[in-house]
Amino acid sequence: MSLLSPKEVLKKYSLSYQTLNFYTTLGLFTVVERRGNKRLYDENEIRDRIGQIQTLKNQGYPLKLIINKLNNAEI
Repeated sequence: MSLLSPKEVLKKYSLSYQTLNFYTTLGLFTVVERRGNKRLYDENEIRDRIGQIQTLKNQGYPLKLIINKLNNAEI
């Protein structure tokens, strides 16, 4: 498993820090490890979730339904 810091996630996936925090708070992204004050994310999960979120957004789903779909069932 490859772990990414928030800074690496932002750079690699062109997210804003606010979006990363918001998605983490909503449960869309999971912090898999903490090192001191630093959160670490599983790169595979981030990549897959961003793809799923984009697909659902492009299909016209609002964020509330996207959260519901991704947190309660697999696509």
